[in-house]
Amino acid sequence: MASYHKISYHRAPEMEEQAGKIVRVLGMDHIDLARVAFVRSRGTRSKRVLARCHALSRIFQSALGMEAHYIIEALSENFDRLSEEERLRTLIHELMHIPKSFAGGFRHHTPYVNRRTVDKAYREYLKNSGDYFK
Repeated sequence: MASYHKISYHRAPEMEEQAGKIVRVLGMDHIDLARVAFVRSRGTRSKRVLARCHALSRIFQSALGMEAHYIIEALSENFDRLSEEERLRTLIHELMHIPKSFAGGFRHHTPYVNRRTVDKAYREYLKNSGDYFK
């Protein structure tokens, strides 16, 4: 008999606050933060995944009569060990997965979300936000 591993989810208001600043500073005006939830999960067995972006697909939107929503999930066991700079880069990375249409789709790593595009956005954020990490 297989054993089950329980994962718990908790709202992450500090991530939501940081994301609000990222969206403003980087001009990600297509992101409606009222329809993006930020959560921390605990209990994962994943060793490499830091965070993920989930989208409410169009079929769910249609069946439930809802607009598109997104969830940014930080896997606490991995994400919380990162430096403040790396957590910021990771959050920028996940927000970049949300397409300009904000319709429930997802922007893939190639060619949109990769080290080059995240580094460029991160540098722009630092330049325009006044936040600098030593």
